[in-house]
Formats: sequence, structure tokens, C-alpha cells
Amino acid sequence: MDWGESELLSPVVRDDFVTTAARRMKKVAFPSPGSPVLSSVTPARPTKRATPASLFRQAVTPRVPDVSSILAPGGRTPRYTHTPKSAYSGGNLDESDWTDSIYGFPSSGLENSSFTDDVTNLSSALLKEDDPGEAAAASLFPEFLESFLKHSSTAVFELLEEYQVILQDKVDVLQSVVLRAGQNSKTAGVRWLLQQENCSWRLITSLYRDRVQLALEDDIVTDMVVPSESEKVVVEQLFQRDAVIRQSQLVVDWLESIAKDQIGDFSDNIEYYAKNVCWENTLHALKLRRKRGAAFSIPLVTELDPDAPLRQQRPLADLDREDDARLLKNLFTLIRAGMTEEAQRLCKRCGQAWRAATLEGWKLYHDPNRTSVSAELQAVEGNPQRGIWKTCCWRMAEEEQLNRYERAIYAALSGNLKPLLVVCESWEDCVWAHFRVMVDSLVEKDLMSSGMAQQEVEMLPREYLEANWTMEKVFEELQASELKRVLEETKEHYHVIQKFVILGDLDGLLEEFSDWLTAAKPLPSHLLRFMTHLLLFYRSLGLALKEEVCVDVLKAYVSLLIRDQQTELVASYVSQLPAELATVQYAAFLETVSQPELRPRCLQLATDAGLDVAAVTKLVVETVRESDATQFTHHDQTLEIGTTKEDLRKIDVIDWLLFDPAHRSESLKQSNAIMRKFLALQKHDAAKAVFSKVPEDSMREIYCQWSGVGQTTPPPAEDENAIREHLCIRAYLEAHQAFTDWFSHSSSPPQKPTPASGAKFTERVANEMREKEYQAALSSWSCRLDVLTEDVKERIYNVLLFVDGGWMIDNREDCEPERGHQTAALRSLCLPRLTFLLLSVLQNSSRHQEALRLADIISSDQHRLYQVFSKEELRRFLQKLRESSLSLLDQGLDPLGYELQP
Repeated sequence: MDWGESELLSPVVRDDFVTTAARRMKKVAFPSPGSPVLSSVTPARPTKRATPASLFRQAVTPRVPDVSSILAPGGRTPRYTHTPKSAYSGGNLDESDWTDSIYGFPSSGLENSSFTDDVTNLSSALLKEDDPGEAAAASLFPEFLESFLKHSSTAVFELLEEYQVILQDKVDVLQSVVLRAGQNSKTAGVRWLLQQENCSWRLITSLYRDRVQLALEDDIVTDMVVPSESEKVVVEQLFQRDAVIRQSQLVVDWLESIAKDQIGDFSDNIEYYAKNVCWENTLHALKLRRKRGAAFSIPLVTELDPDAPLRQQRPLADLDREDDARLLKNLFTLIRAGMTEEAQRLCKRCGQAWRAATLEGWKLYHDPNRTSVSAELQAVEGNPQRGIWKTCCWRMAEEEQLNRYERAIYAALSGNLKPLLVVCESWEDCVWAHFRVMVDSLVEKDLMSSGMAQQEVEMLPREYLEANWTMEKVFEELQASELKRVLEETKEHYHVIQKFVILGDLDGLLEEFSDWLTAAKPLPSHLLRFMTHLLLFYRSLGLALKEEVCVDVLKAYVSLLIRDQQTELVASYVSQLPAELATVQYAAFLETVSQPELRPRCLQLATDAGLDVAAVTKLVVETVRESDATQFTHHDQTLEIGTTKEDLRKIDVIDWLLFDPAHRSESLKQSNAIMRKFLALQKHDAAKAVFSKVPEDSMREIYCQWSGVGQTTPPPAEDENAIREHLCIRAYLEAHQAFTDWFSHSSSPPQKPTPASGAKFTERVANEMREKEYQAALSSWSCRLDVLTEDVKERIYNVLLFVDGGWMIDNREDCEPERGHQTAALRSLCLPRLTFLLLSVLQNSSRHQEALRLADIISSDQHRLYQVFSKEELRRFLQKLRESSLSLLDQGLDPLGYELQP
């Protein structure tokens, strides 16, 4: 499968509600597009809200047997003892500029323009690339590996936080490119992928930090409930003991943090006006009517209390209605981002302090004076009439005449899911709505069971009070959503991963991974990187995983790195595979490395990663040399065969065993195996090329290594046999080269000059000079031929009469049957061949008597060379000897070359 980057475009951006009134040039509360704040990307929230986290105890997420070493020193997350944000975070309705809290950038970050300049310059350079997004994000692969190797297994959460920092930096760079390249560019798709990955790591960090924390405190924390008259204390105890509600609140916080990051994008086209009077246009119309005493041409409200439009069933002025619609939409956006205090400030700044007060009633009641032993009175917290407030919010959410965003605001505060889902457009919005309602429902149920619930709350609809929410049910509801966009986003890879992370269902997650890997559509490379590092994170926690799926993911990622020529990264990820498979995978990678300068580096990386380099290099050579299906059998081929491209690959692969002297023994064995095949196929040039690669000191090095470890016994049989075989092959190649030299010389004798008939005196003199030169050259050629003849005879005899048992015969028993078969076949192929070559040399040199002596050597019981000849070869051999005997008879000698006796 080609693990290429799928062409993904960024998701649809929501249309902003902009009207004519929104374009009026007045002082604004949201930053305008020209504001310097918008020159930077809204950063991720630097800290999490103080919300209890949890360990969701399910069978699919086994408890870690010993997780005390997982949290880094000082990195232990404290148990939260106050109630969650949605139920009891404080609010301050002062008149300060609330935009400071939305865009809480350090002043130094705005004043220092060097970073912005660098990003601008970088984005300009990236725009020149064919795929600027992919070019900018390519460095994530080595950066993730560097972070992974830098952090030990005891600092996994520091590692996840560094992942987030790295991704956020890349998103910032890509954002500047997208602003210049357009939202529909490929770069926007890459940016979206990285944003989703960053959000996923944020979720994983939040949930698993708490899950590990709970595992550490499992023997300490008890489920004992202390009776209390305070709603706040009861809910605090609930969050301490109930993992499900704590985890659900973490999911809510996570989704709100994502929405908060996107606030900057949302506010680009929205303008607000600082005004102290609510509904100023309606107020102006009412004053005009009173002053002139004329009736309205269009009916308007006659009173300006908050309930007037609903009570009188009359509208506000058009501009005020537009302002209200925009205000309500943005108030909901702030609440969706967990920014309730900022929403209240905005209400006050727009002259709707009464609306800010309605957003205050959710706080749990707590009177510290009931349990305090101090004589000094302390301030009472929360809303003692929270039940009445919540019932009113529920009814307002059900009021169909109200703006849908106003209904959604109060639905979110009262746990009314249906009106809340009306304004939810994305997967994140729907998950947030369900989990927020789930937390609200579980809190109210606990208050009711503890006797703290107010009577008004019990008057809420039965479907709310009796709802049995679970995380699984939430995602089942999403699967049945009527929104096409939500259904499509439910199937997106990152949302599927986020779903299973929330559920803690590792088995289901790995099944999805397996399906993705086998699908026809290739996975985006960044998604595959995320999947790999997610599984490595789970491994570091000691969680039980399906090993075969983990192996498939790692193999797919390694294949991606090999395809993209990320040579520096392959070894580290291969080392995460089981030992045997790691050897196979890295050997397959080394087969693709053809640049000689990269090979030592690849082996060094393998050593640093803890791979078995000796086994890897051995497997590389064996795989390449066994890549063809040529049978090692006897054949009648006599012509020399040229070196093919595949032969050159086999010659080149032996280099892998020559970088480390410790592998010298293996290099000798593998080179012998390659040369055996070449010799059997009459590829002598290829065999010589392999032989020339083996260092001359290899045999001495093997003996030195053996004696260097304090051994006094001989080296192992396989090493000694390899050394002997190497010497046998050298003798054969020397004999063949000697014959080649002899044949080349004998085929090129000096040419005898031919005298021209009727030549003049000068021509005869010149001819005599050429004749003398010819005789001198012929004499020199004959002497050289005699020397070469003696040399080839000696070297062939060195093979035929090889010491200590014969050529290619081991002195010690070898346990490799395949090698024994090959050496025996090689004797049958090469020794008859050399014998016939020697016969041709002797006969062409008129040394027939020496040729006849070969019969004694071949038939000798000491050497038993006749055993390697076939019947046909023996018949040919005897025929050659007959020719020599006839030549001797023609010379007046007996058939054996001796003088005839009278």
C-alpha cells in the first residue's frame, strides 16, 4: 500500500451572522481584523482548568500493575478538592476590558516582532514549494522521534506535552501560509490534520494523567462519603469518588478548550459596540413618540424591561433585534468555549446587566459558617435558590418564541439537551452538548440521593431526572444524529480515535486501526505517525494491546519512512518490533540502501537502536543471494557468461558484512556461498569481483578474534571450513586466470611477414629485417608461452591435487547439508572442466606425454578424481588421451611417449 498523504481540505468554516448594523463604525469589544492581536494565532490554553480527572475502570483498559514510575518527578497531578467549573467556578462582573481575558497574550509576545518576521519569511519560502503544507510539516517526523528518544518511559506526560508544543509551532507556521495560499489549499488540509492531532494529544494527556493518578492512589482514596449540608461539598465528594463524572467533565473541558482556541477566528468578522443602554434604537423611538405624541407606523414594545417583547408580543426596533441576535450567538459561543465570565462581562458592556445576572445562578450553594469554628463570619457562596433558577432556565429553553441561541444558552445551564442540539453544527459541538448534559444530570441525581436537591429541581421533566446517561450512550446518540455533517465527522479518523480514547476502549481502537491499514484508500502520513506514537504511549503505560495490530501499524509507518527516504528514523521504530521481526524489517530496509556512503550510518543507527546488527547484515546478504531461482545442478554449459544486473547486486551486498571486523567470519561464509553459485554458472568474472571484496587479512582476523577471547582450542568447524573453502576458491580462480592468460597469449602469435614475388633489392632487405624481427618476436612469444604453460599447469594441479583431502572437501564435519550438496556439485562441475582445460593446454603445447600422465592422477585411489567425472566426461577424457597417443606414435614413440625398443 502506498502510504501517501491523502488530499484533504480543511473543514467547512461556519458562516458568521453579519448584518448591516454590524458594519456601523463604532467602538468594538471584539478585536477587528486590523487588530494586532489577530496577527498571531490564538495559542492553545497553557493550563487546564482545575477539574477533577478520572480513571475509567473498564475491562478494556487494564490496570497498570506498577505505575509508580510513570509520572515524572514532581509531575504528579494533585487531587482536586473543589467542584468542577461548570458547577462552581466563580465570576467577577467588573467593568474591566473582558477582551484581555479572551486574548491573554503576554505583552512581550506582542512587542517582539522577530518571531512574526521569521514566520513570515518562512511562509514566503514555503509558498514556492509544490506542496508547502507538506514541506513545512515534514520536520515533524524527526522531531517526534527526537522527543520520543529524549524522554524516558517515566516521563510520558512530559513527552505528550512536548508533542503538543511541536504541533502548535507547526500549526502557527501553516496558519501564516494558509492566510496567503487560501482556505481551500492543500496546506489548509495539512493544518487541519495537525490541529486535530494536537487536540487529540491534549485529550489523551488530560484523561490518562488522571487515570494513572487514580491507579497510584487506588489503595489510598476511599469511597467514604461524609455527610454535609453543602451542595458544593457534596459535589466535591462526588467528583472525588466517581470516575465517570470526573472523566466526563474532563471531556467537556477539553472540548471547551478547543472552542476557546477558535475564538479568534470566530471574531474576525464580528463587531460589537460599547454602549451603556440596552436596545438604544427602541429607546430612541419611544422617546421620539413621547415627544411628538405620534403613534408608531410599526408596532414596537412600549416598555423596556427584559420580558417586555415576550409579554407584550411586540418586537424591538430592527437594529436592536439584529444586535440582540448577534449578541446571543456570541454569548453562546463564549459559553461553548467555557468562558462564562467573559460572556457576563460582554452582557454588562452591552447594557444587559440583567442578562449577566441570569448567567450567575448555576453556582452551587455553600455556607462555610455552618462548619467553621471561627467567630468571624465568612462569605456565603453560590445560589441558595438554584432550584428555582434552574427551573426557569429550563422553561426559557423550552420557549419557542425566543431566539434559538438564547434558548441554547439556558439549555446549557439547565441540562436541557434538545434545544442545545439545535445550534450544534459539528461533531465537537454535539459531543460537548451531550457530555455537559450528562455531567449536569449526574450531579443533580447525586444531590437528590443525598437529600440536598431542592423541591423545584424535582419538578423538572422525568426524562431529565430519570435519564441514564453513559459515555457509550452518548456516542450511540451521535451515530443516530440527523445532521449530515455530524454523521460525516463521526467517521473521520481523528474523531474515531478521540471517541475510543474517551471510552477507554483500546480493543475497539486497535480494530479500527486494523481496518484502516487494510483499506484501499491510503492513510495520511501524519495520521500514521500519530497512530504509531499513540501505541508507543500505550506501551509505555504497560497497557495490554493486540500485538499483531501494533506490529502492523509499526510496519506501515516504517514502510512510509523508507518510501520517504527518512533513513535516520527507520532503525528506532524498527527496534520497537519483536526481535525476529525487527531483524527482518531492517534487513529489508538495508536492501533498498544503494548509496555506499549511507551504509555505515545505517549500521550505526541500528547499533544505537539496539538491533542485532550481525543477524541483520547476515539476513540482507542471504536474502539477496537467494533472490533468484537458479538450480545448483550439473550442466554442460562451457561458455563464459557475462555479469548481469542481478549479479552486480549480489556482488555489492557483501559490503554490509565488511564494515565491522567482528563480522569477518560471516563475510567469508557468505562470500563463499555467492562465489559457489557464480562458479557453477561459469560466471568467473563475477566470482572474482566477490573475491576481491574480501579483505586479505580476513583469515588472520578470524583467528585473532578467536584467540582474543581466551580460547586455546581451534576455531569452530564452520569457521575453519569457511577458511578452507575460501582458499579452494582462490586456487580455482587463480587457475582459471592462468588459463585465460595462456589462451589469450597463445591466440595472438606474431604474424610472419610474407615476401613479395619479384621484389627489388631494397624490398628484399626490408623483408629480411622484418623476418629477423619476426623471429625475435616469435622466440619471445614462445618463451612467454612456455612460462604461461608451466604456470597454468602448476595452478591447475594445485586445484586437482589440493592438500588435505582434495579441493572443496572439508577437513571437519559440517552441519549444513545444503552447503555439502553445493560443494559436491561444484567438484563435479569444476574439476572435470579444469582437467579438460589442462589437457588442451598440454596438447596445444605438444606435451602429449604429460597429458597422458593425467590419466594416472585421475585414476589414482589417493585422490579419487574419477568419482567426479560422469561417464560421458570419462569417455571424452579417454578420447583426448587417445589423440595424444596417436600424436606420440606419429613422432616415432610408443603410445605412452617412451622410445620404442628395438
